[in-house]
Amino acid sequence: MAKPRPVAIRSETIELAQFLKFSGVADSGGGAKHAIVSGAVQVNGAVVTQRGRTLSMGDVVTWNGQALVVTVVR
Repeated sequence: MAKPRPVAIRSETIELAQFLKFSGVADSGGGAKHAIVSGAVQVNGAVVTQRGRTLSMGDVVTWNGQALVVTVVR
């Protein structure tokens, strides 16, 4: 897999479903939630099925062949 693509957020944390939508890998919030509860999304190498899972700086999210790393911009 390629090097994770950084996705900058402005807050210290973000919920997983919001992050997938914000990063553009999910077309909608509903699509993001479906991917998460179906077990298709990984955070730091572990499958996550909680759509409200909180992400913070450095977390790596993998879904649909794409890897994204959370970065915080202040």
